[in-house]
Amino acid sequence: SMPDFDIDFCMDRRDEVIDYVGRRYGREQVSQIITHGSMAARAVVRDTGRVQGLPYGLVDRIAKLIPNRPLGTSLGDSLGRTEKSQKEPERISAELCELYSSDDEVRPLVDLALELEGLVRNAGKHAGGVVIAPAPITDFCPLHQEAEADTPVTHYDMKDVEEVGLVKFDFLGLRTLTIIHWAIEAINQRRLDGGEAALDIDALPLDDPQTYALLKRCDTTAVFQLESRGMKELIRKLQPDCFEDIIALVALFRPGPLQSGMVDDFVDRKHGRAEVSYPHPMLEPILKPTYGVIVYQEQVMQIAQVLAGYTLGGADLLRRAMGKKKPEEMAKQRVIFEQGAAGNGIEPKVATAIFDLMEKFAEYGFNKSHSAAYALVSYQTAWLKAHYPAEFMAAVLSSDMDNTDKVVEALRDCARSGIQVRKVSINEGEWYFRADQGKQIRYGLGAIKGVGHAVGEMIVNARQSGGAFRDLNDLLSRLELGKINRRVLEALIASGAADGLGPNRASLSAFVPEAMRGADQRQRDGASGQTDIFGAAQVVAEAPGCPAKPEWPLLSLLKAERDTLGWYVSGHPVDAYRSMLDGFTSARIGELDGRIPERSRRDDPPLILAGQIVAMRQRNDSSRFVAIEDGSGRIELAFFGEVFAESAPLLISEEIIVVEGQVSMDSFSEQPQMRVRRAWSVPQACAQFARGLRIALNGCGVEAITELKKILAPYRGGPALVRVLLERPEGAVQFELPDTWRVAASADLKDLIELIPGVQKVELHFPKGAA
Repeated sequence: SMPDFDIDFCMDRRDEVIDYVGRRYGREQVSQIITHGSMAARAVVRDTGRVQGLPYGLVDRIAKLIPNRPLGTSLGDSLGRTEKSQKEPERISAELCELYSSDDEVRPLVDLALELEGLVRNAGKHAGGVVIAPAPITDFCPLHQEAEADTPVTHYDMKDVEEVGLVKFDFLGLRTLTIIHWAIEAINQRRLDGGEAALDIDALPLDDPQTYALLKRCDTTAVFQLESRGMKELIRKLQPDCFEDIIALVALFRPGPLQSGMVDDFVDRKHGRAEVSYPHPMLEPILKPTYGVIVYQEQVMQIAQVLAGYTLGGADLLRRAMGKKKPEEMAKQRVIFEQGAAGNGIEPKVATAIFDLMEKFAEYGFNKSHSAAYALVSYQTAWLKAHYPAEFMAAVLSSDMDNTDKVVEALRDCARSGIQVRKVSINEGEWYFRADQGKQIRYGLGAIKGVGHAVGEMIVNARQSGGAFRDLNDLLSRLELGKINRRVLEALIASGAADGLGPNRASLSAFVPEAMRGADQRQRDGASGQTDIFGAAQVVAEAPGCPAKPEWPLLSLLKAERDTLGWYVSGHPVDAYRSMLDGFTSARIGELDGRIPERSRRDDPPLILAGQIVAMRQRNDSSRFVAIEDGSGRIELAFFGEVFAESAPLLISEEIIVVEGQVSMDSFSEQPQMRVRRAWSVPQACAQFARGLRIALNGCGVEAITELKKILAPYRGGPALVRVLLERPEGAVQFELPDTWRVAASADLKDLIELIPGVQKVELHFPKGAA
């Protein structure tokens, strides 16, 4: 077959490359490649039902009976009519089969859908495929032109293009190359301002100590190819200290090597826990960089050349034969190898053993040139993160602005690395994230949900040309009202981007309708040239000011930030309960450093922590791993067995929980983790840990005391002693209710008591203080 060219380019400049090859080789000889979208199982049922005029509910019900798993289950599979469904019964839908047999309305629909399934439904453009032909492409294949497209694409798909003898190039847009490009632009602007020479990313030293220190501590979030949890675990074990180690990391982190045990052998040999040996002295120069382990396909080829006298072409044929695992081809190659080895004076027994070893490792071997290319990009991103963390992370954040989850993950990494991400602001921010002086990043307007690129650029341009916006009226007067609507303004206000344009966010939000009406009227008056009654001056109504209103409650404010930014800026939901939680929790999560043993023991004292659930993953039906945050830090909780069963009702995303258990340091992530013993909701925890309830009454009579006893009654039986302070004209009286009136004091109980007329203050007392 013809060679396959896969080339990665910066996403921003991929179109430039396609334009270049069009100019270089002739536009009639260059084309992108078509893709055909086929009518898959569920889609063909829905399309057929729509054309037949059947009720949507019925059609949707039939479509949903086709199993989602295993992937690629066809309509024929779900009816048990294919060979694949006989081998994999889970593809068959018993309910669909029953409906097909019994329902005369369903049967014609399914029969027609079966005939249509797999037919081409629509045409598209391949994400990377480009053809460069030796003559006009129309000499080899027809072209397809969509009405709205600028250029045609081949009417043959990528397989057929290769069948007619054309070479397919994959010009892929790689996000990481764009991140590097953006980071280098920002770095070189900073260096230029400081009188330094520009940084050449292609001239980095490959032995930089700071870069390898970053890798060794597994600080590889956003580092190309090295950021997954599993890869971080491998890095922690390997502790790379040279570029060859990074190449090996990329090659080894695949299912085959990981499951075969060769990765552990590689790591043990590197660190001297296993002997580095070679099957034959002649192989030491080939296998020394990988500690005697065959890791790359090129090593298999080199061994064949050195030991058995293979030509380079013959060695490549051996590599292919080992990859395809064809017995007859392998038997032929074994004879060639052993004969060649004998010619070099190698004993038949040794030659056979080496061939067996090559055959075993060729199954997992990776192309080193491919791995090295990826490793270089990995190293470059690690170097940038080590030396210019703010510029690098600003580029990372900008590249993922449309993916809130990735933005939040990068923001957490910034916090761990000591990079301050400043609040979003229309008076300071730009569309993309931007590195400021020191380790600071200014939030990008493009990361606000609901704010489009056109509006963001319009705001930035208006500020750059006319200075900072003074208030909401000033903002609206300098924007094109046709491009901005109430929803966009609400997003800007909710995110905090408009802070400073009015008394507070609640005031600004309430003022939006009036401000928009006024701005629209003033712009229309200005456009019409309306003048005063003497015709002396143009009349434009004065903009009213924004009336002050009470600010939103903290939880509402934070929810608005979470909805628009994906994370909290002005605080954390746990803050609403902070005074109570501080009374009985052992520490805030961010204060755990220095208190955590590397390994927990049964006799270690348990800790009590509180936080909001931000992530959950389930290993099996009897366990759950839950991450909580409290604004100061993050910890992973492990729930097993009975503890999980009892706690399961509390494990709801974004809920705040209180947990007790033993805390240790995860040896892989180097982050704290807790094995939970007990868990409570915040009200349950307050009732559990409150040791006193103090109520201050002012001049109340018997009615208030009666009402108080009525409210306390359902809460009796808890550990909290009730103290009452009664203020009277003749003096204050303090008394305690009997032990029989001890209560389970919670925030709910506190709220109820505060509603009694004459109650001045209610305090819950915990082991560490009052709230």
